[in-house]
Amino acid sequence: MLPQHALDKLDKSILRCLQDNGRETYEVIGERIGLSPSAVLRRVKRLEEAGVIARYVAIVKPESVGLGLTAYLNVRLEKQTEHHKRNPMDLFRAAVQTWPEVVECAALTGDMDFLLCVLVEDMAHYSRFIMETLLKHPSVQDCKTSFVLDRVKSTTAIPV
Repeated sequence: MLPQHALDKLDKSILRCLQDNGRETYEVIGERIGLSPSAVLRRVKRLEEAGVIARYVAIVKPESVGLGLTAYLNVRLEKQTEHHKRNPMDLFRAAVQTWPEVVECAALTGDMDFLLCVLVEDMAHYSRFIMETLLKHPSVQDCKTSFVLDRVKSTTAIPV
């Protein structure tokens, strides 16, 4: 990974362009920032190889594929473990990777251990996920849910 100071003004401009439209041509990017397409290509390849650009994706609107309900769940895990068992955090981290409803999971400081962003079809789907998946997990002690009423801001762009 390139250190932050290794990114110059042109690298940051390229990153902003690609975050806005990952399919933009190097020619168009070059015109915007004052570089030739080949210079843009060289810089993009360097950013990819350094791990600054992790991957390219299509951003799908959840509602357009039938996922009309978004919930944020604060999850608290059991703290007690027997020595011969795996750590509850490790068990939970592994389980989350297999739950398709969970689109984001962050470990937290404070009273709760994790924050999950969950996308589901409707309240019935949410209820099934909670009752049949999340609360049945042996590491989960408690969860609190907040439902999204309106997306005020939603971006994947990193401020560079």
